[in-house]
Amino acid sequence: MMALIGIITVSDRASRGEYEDRGGPAILDYLTRVVTSPYEPVCRVIPDERLLIERTLRDLCGIENCCLVITTGGTGPALRDVTPEATEAVCDKMMPGFGELMRKVSLEKVPTAILSRQTAGICGRSLIVNLPGQPRAIQECLDAVFPAIPYCIDLLDGPFLTTNEARIKAFRPKK
Repeated sequence: MMALIGIITVSDRASRGEYEDRGGPAILDYLTRVVTSPYEPVCRVIPDERLLIERTLRDLCGIENCCLVITTGGTGPALRDVTPEATEAVCDKMMPGFGELMRKVSLEKVPTAILSRQTAGICGRSLIVNLPGQPRAIQECLDAVFPAIPYCIDLLDGPFLTTNEARIKAFRPKK
């Protein structure tokens, strides 16, 4: 079964073409280097509008049937940063460990990581992970949480994702 992986860049400026989207391509580059099983990316660039973020998340999870949706942007404290709120609104279960680990790793690099509100949750049979907007932070955060992502998708009866073990070893319990 071909895995579909959603990638959403949440940025007013990138959605208007005023700013080059670097977050979505950074996620896609990461997946290209790490995921070895067949997958197809489903990419969106949208403004920081909560209802649009919610609708896009629901579409990618429920209509497109993405097993994983990774967002970038909208996780800070600014007034228009509403990605975590949109994620919580569409999720059946929140997965706070993802955000806790991403902040821990980021705090080792920059003190302002305490301002980031990354989170993750389950929407139907899809895992949604919110990442910050900076490409370097995207890689650091994905390196921290990706070992758990394939097994989480297994638990949701999703496709079997494999990884380039020289880069990231997916954790699965021994049978």
